[in-house]
Amino acid sequence: MSEKYVERIGDAYRVVGTRVSLDSIVWAYWNGQTAESIAQSFAGLTLEQVHGALAFYLAHRPEIDSYLAHAQAEYDALREAARRQDPMFYQKLADARRSRQSATS
Repeated sequence: MSEKYVERIGDAYRVVGTRVSLDSIVWAYWNGQTAESIAQSFAGLTLEQVHGALAFYLAHRPEIDSYLAHAQAEYDALREAARRQDPMFYQKLADARRSRQSATS
């Protein structure tokens, strides 16, 4: 019998019975985290669920990669729109980061 680990709810993929997105697991996987470390990062997930989610991703890789690329493009567009709406805020934020980095150097 095959267990279902990932479901699509609206426009998002989630680990069944949780609020954890497949996106989060895949990004961690892409960043070199092991299934064990991913399970430790998400207290509500079992190692089995992480392996199941990764198996789902690998079995549906073209579809999920396309979904993630589309989500990243939407995020980038929203971020750029926010920067255009309030450039002074982002300038102050960048200045504060630079000041903090030079203080710790």
